[in-house]
Amino acid sequence: MITAIVHIDTDPTRIPEIAALIAELPAVSEVYSVTGETDLVAMVRVREHEQLADVIADRISKVDGVLRTRTYLAFRAYASQDLEAAFAIGLEG
Repeated sequence: MITAIVHIDTDPTRIPEIAALIAELPAVSEVYSVTGETDLVAMVRVREHEQLADVIADRISKVDGVLRTRTYLAFRAYASQDLEAAFAIGLEG
């Protein structure tokens, strides 16, 4: 499985609507509104590299209100326990 993390810049007045439209697209597993230099982050999971063009260039980029995308391919996934432990650092009371 190939995982792509897609940063999406949008029309700022329509972030919730655009996020909902993107979340409905095939191969998009999650969409997050985030702080920082981008408006949305989408997780895209496909079986073949060729499918990335279909999902990102032909679908996400063409959603009305999407201004720009930047795509990052994941090399390796770590166990969820490892991720939970990393995010919990400093939360121990």
